[in-house]
Amino acid sequence: MKIDLLPHNHGRLPANLVAEMPDVSNFEAAADIFKLICDGSRLQVFWLLCHCEECVANLSTLTGLSSPALSHHLKILKTAGLVVSRRDGREVHYTAADTPRAGALHQMIEEIVELSCPVHDDEEKREDPDSASGVVKEAHDWMVENIDRRVSISELSKRFHINPTTLKEQFKVIYGQPVGAYMRELRIKKAMELLRTTNMPVADIAAAVGYDSQGNFAQAFKGRTGMLPTEYRGLY
Repeated sequence: MKIDLLPHNHGRLPANLVAEMPDVSNFEAAADIFKLICDGSRLQVFWLLCHCEECVANLSTLTGLSSPALSHHLKILKTAGLVVSRRDGREVHYTAADTPRAGALHQMIEEIVELSCPVHDDEEKREDPDSASGVVKEAHDWMVENIDRRVSISELSKRFHINPTTLKEQFKVIYGQPVGAYMRELRIKKAMELLRTTNMPVADIAAAVGYDSQGNFAQAFKGRTGMLPTEYRGLY
């Protein structure tokens, strides 16, 4: 849609927002997630599994849910790709999936419900700002070196043994932006450098800076620079 096709142009809408607004079908995946988490008990189970791996019997005791009710919630969460399981003898153990989708849901729950992640003993030792800042810098350097990988806050906190809330807060203090915004900016800057200085195909550059498709990369690149990657490369 073009902005001049709107019934009223109040001058408040960016032209590129109107032109590039995703179709409603692009939001269906998120809508499906919200549908399946509309149960408080299910969210509680998921939140628990973000911090531990447990069997059905222990989860039933922790949540007060009957085994059939708990199994129902676990089946829904597993089908949605939010939890994973492994068998140990006769027992099946569950934990949250280590994916960006599960990590985002974990963060959303804690921000809305105003919960804090349980902190393990080794993480408590790093809660002072000086110690935490060193860990955050390590995490930053790792992300820069692995810019082709998409990692969640949950994965970073586990990898570097730091509380997710501390990681997010200290990262913003040190680098001036939230982790996600900083990495989006860094990915585009790296892509601009590769477009200027190499003959790599655009699809390969997209993968090299962490985009799973050339289309998503092109959309993000244009949103940041105002032009498509091929147009930007044409300037050089």
